[in-house]
Amino acid sequence: MAEVRVDKYLWAMRIYKTRSIAADACKNGRISMNGVQLKPSRTFHIGDTFNVRKGPITYTFRVLQLTENRLGAKLVPEYLQDCTAPEQLEILELAKMAGQSGRDRGTGRPTKKDRRDIETFMSDSYLDELDWDEDEA
Repeated sequence: MAEVRVDKYLWAMRIYKTRSIAADACKNGRISMNGVQLKPSRTFHIGDTFNVRKGPITYTFRVLQLTENRLGAKLVPEYLQDCTAPEQLEILELAKMAGQSGRDRGTGRPTKKDRRDIETFMSDSYLDELDWDEDEA
């Protein structure tokens, strides 16, 4: 096998859940190679390096082997090398930290009392109640 369609390869490498989602990503300009946006029908060859823009970061991958069949997650590293820059991965970590709220996972929605406490804490009148000593600041 000398070449594989972009949408088939992205689906086979588990970058996208379905082939139609991979094709839509190509049509919307999220897949590029050497600064050129790829169409779903374009083909990948061994050694090609391409970019995938997902969320806030851009992943970079290198094609090591070709296949049209979807692989198990453990086999993907034999076919695809992740060459994503460390700066992009830092952006991902920052986005994860920003998405975390002050509540523990699995505690459910805030109760009415929790909501009232949060609103009181966030209000300006609560800050006015605090004794700020401007000389110390």
